[in-house]
Amino acid sequence: MNARTAPATAASRRSEARERLLDTAAELFYAEGVQAVGVDRLIAEAGITKATFYRHFPGKDELVLAYLGRRDRAVRERLAAAAAASPDPRTTLAVLVAALADEVCGPGFRGCPFINAAAEYPDADHPVRQLVTAHRRWFRGALADLLAACGHPDPVGGAAALLLLRDGAMVAGYLDGTETRDRITATATALLGPLP
Repeated sequence: MNARTAPATAASRRSEARERLLDTAAELFYAEGVQAVGVDRLIAEAGITKATFYRHFPGKDELVLAYLGRRDRAVRERLAAAAAASPDPRTTLAVLVAALADEVCGPGFRGCPFINAAAEYPDADHPVRQLVTAHRRWFRGALADLLAACGHPDPVGGAAALLLLRDGAMVAGYLDGTETRDRITATATALLGPLP
């Protein structure tokens, strides 16, 4: 029996179930909000058992952390890919601004999953809020590094301004739709100068 014909092991089935649950959680949490979606609904829509849910996640908060952790990794991977595609940090910044404009004006956009989760977890000491804070700290630092590589006179302040632009764009994209696209690019250009 080779790897293609070997039956799935219990571990691989659990892994598939976990991924299906995470996919379902990502879709529902993003579309409807974390608190609006209960564990029973997640279990039903993912097509898993309650025992399978609790085998992978001791509770809903741990699932929320996994969902946001997955989003965090995706953002980090996109930034790394943008940086790897061009040695010029200004080009990387231009790619990030264009990607932001595309994201916030895309179909089904419901705002920033990190901001949305933070609004549902007001306790700054809660692990969900700590993950959101860590993500934002990393992103602000990554922006500051790019700005420093561009020779920006105040990379830390510029990064804070870009993060503020991103946050505002996330809300405006959700509330105002496609008219936000040109404003994002114009505001980034005002902050940074012309981008490639």
